[in-house]
Amino acid sequence: MDGTSRDKKDTPHRSDDAPPDPLVVPSVVRTQLLELSARVLGTWEPSIVPVPLRRVRTFAPRRRAVSGAAPLWQALETSASFRHAVAAAWSTAHPQEARVLRPDGGTAAGGDGAQGAATTGGDDATSGATGAPSSTSASDEPSATTGEAPVRDGGSVVGQREDGGAQAASDLVELAVGAFLLRPDGWETHLARAAEALDAQAEAQRRAQEAERAAGERDRAVAELAAAQEAAAADRAALEEARAEIATLRRQERKLRSDADRARAEARAALAEAAARTEAAEALAARAADERREASVALDRAHAARDEARTLTHTGAELANARARLLLETVVDAAVGLRRELGIPPTTLRPADTVAPADSAGAPGLPDRTRPGSRGRTGEDPALLDDVLAVPQMHLIVDGYNVTKTGFGALTLAQQRRRLVDGLVRVASRTGAEVTCCFDGQDLGHLPPASTRGVRVLFTSGEIADHLIRRLVAAEPEGRPVAVVTSDREVADDVQAMGAVAIGSPALVARLARL
Repeated sequence: MDGTSRDKKDTPHRSDDAPPDPLVVPSVVRTQLLELSARVLGTWEPSIVPVPLRRVRTFAPRRRAVSGAAPLWQALETSASFRHAVAAAWSTAHPQEARVLRPDGGTAAGGDGAQGAATTGGDDATSGATGAPSSTSASDEPSATTGEAPVRDGGSVVGQREDGGAQAASDLVELAVGAFLLRPDGWETHLARAAEALDAQAEAQRRAQEAERAAGERDRAVAELAAAQEAAAADRAALEEARAEIATLRRQERKLRSDADRARAEARAALAEAAARTEAAEALAARAADERREASVALDRAHAARDEARTLTHTGAELANARARLLLETVVDAAVGLRRELGIPPTTLRPADTVAPADSAGAPGLPDRTRPGSRGRTGEDPALLDDVLAVPQMHLIVDGYNVTKTGFGALTLAQQRRRLVDGLVRVASRTGAEVTCCFDGQDLGHLPPASTRGVRVLFTSGEIADHLIRRLVAAEPEGRPVAVVTSDREVADDVQAMGAVAIGSPALVARLARL
């Protein structure tokens, strides 16, 4: 059968058993009918789908019952074949309810089946293609002469079930869905019963909610009453406490009044005593004023004496400076005249240049002479080194490896010597002092004396640097300022006994770090 004949058959028309007036279908029943119709429509072949439902069939299964609600409902009310197919699907899913509604085994209203057969002549084949039975019993069709429907015993069965007890709303909804599809005698009654059951269920739910709300309000009222009673009891207790507190406060008031009377009496006595002390203080203030005037006169006399003493002191200081300057000029002139008389030519030779490393036989003996030492001064103080380098014609002798081991012992020996000598060059250029640096030369072999940009570098041969330092100090003439940088306690004691100043190695390391 082609789609044209099917479309003509399912063109909306009024079936014999359609209600003459609009029938109110409960929303729950309508929703279940639309969902079942949407599922059945999805199983049909596109060629046999009625024209009004073809677009609805293209919808997604989840959207079909909602988006195509109007066309589906229109087809259920006007298309007997479509309602017949939906009724067959419902009867298959609910066989017991179907037997209750139609004990004869029919699945659709007799009027719709007869009209479908008369219109197409092949509706049975079409229904067979969609999987929904389309045949109806002859006894289910209305009489052609009288138009009366056959009498069924479904009502009596339903009555028996109702006599046994009230059915649940869900069962009545299922029966209403089947009654709408199968259209047995009195099927509108099932819809009305379902609507009444749903209304009763909604009313019961409303009443239950109201009862629950009333119970809640009653509980809240009871709780509020209990709270009010507790608050009243607390208020009564607070009232008793307030009365007790008032009695206590009254007792305290009487006591405070007594204390106030006693305090006023004491205040009057204190006022009298204060007046007496005020008079005594005024007398003392007058006496102090007299003493201050006397002290002021004495202070003026002391200021005059101080000014006189300052004048005398200033005059004495000027006189002492004049005498010292005259003596210094005399010494300088004498030194100039002595140099001119002796005719000493200029020379670049220094006493330290005459000190050569000792031979392998050992160091020569030191001269047996001592000079005023520098004991009592802090040798580790960097300020001592600064003061020493500020002295004119200063000769600074450095114990090389003693200083490098203190400041940068992680370097190699060559790197230590290079770093120390470079630092001493900067010291010599800034201060103008004569600088001599002594290193042990046993591991290096005999190394001749060397001069590096104003710094004399000596390596020992056959002796240690300590002996060379002692000989350098001994070679200087008496009166020549000499300073030795070493942390060797024995060397420091020896050079101090010879008149040199001993300075610790950390002082030189700190000075080099500032350069």
